[in-house]
Amino acid sequence: MDVLELEQKTGIKIKNKNLFRQAFTHKSYSRECNRQNFLDNERLEFFGDAVLEFVVSKYLFQRFPKKDEGELTRIKSSVVCEAALAEFAKELDFGAFVYLGKGEDRSGGRERSALLADLFEAFLGALYFDQGIDEVEKFLVRTVFTKIDKGWLTDIVDVKSRLQELVQRAKIGQLEYKITSVAGPSHNRIFAAEVYLGDTCLGKGLGSSKKTAQQHAALHALENWKK
Repeated sequence: MDVLELEQKTGIKIKNKNLFRQAFTHKSYSRECNRQNFLDNERLEFFGDAVLEFVVSKYLFQRFPKKDEGELTRIKSSVVCEAALAEFAKELDFGAFVYLGKGEDRSGGRERSALLADLFEAFLGALYFDQGIDEVEKFLVRTVFTKIDKGWLTDIVDVKSRLQELVQRAKIGQLEYKITSVAGPSHNRIFAAEVYLGDTCLGKGLGSSKKTAQQHAALHALENWKK
């Protein structure tokens, strides 16, 4: 892992390099190496998930004082969902830093939404243990919270609705989502989805669930639409 490049991408001055190496070590790589010094990132992911929930909850509580518990819960769920976390990880190019087993790498693991979302959480876990909760909050302000204030959340989370509105406004037909393939073992499925307007494919996407794959297909379609 290129620590200097990771520091440039994230704006973080890393202290414990081994901690971050673990955060970017997928279990497929750890199993292939079969060595104690190649711990995978699942424990850091577990802890990072809890840190993320806490910091996001705190931010939303302070940012939206008039919203009730139900509204705050819905917003939080949107921020910490797989599709959103994967987009945060993609913007930081986390897929380029992860250690993967050969099979996982060949099957497109660096682009898989579930893996990228897990990486983002593992990174937060490593950052907490390396520098504390204040640095986690500063990092999330730069990478996540400013985007919420700018409406990025709506763009990512509600992409299917936005695409539907564009098509209805243009009066050019009906959208249809198709699941084109399902790969991987039962506990780690990868779904491929495409969204069609008539016979024309507008976008394609991958995800660990049908819903997530459709969201990414819709996001791809929106990007093509803007072009």
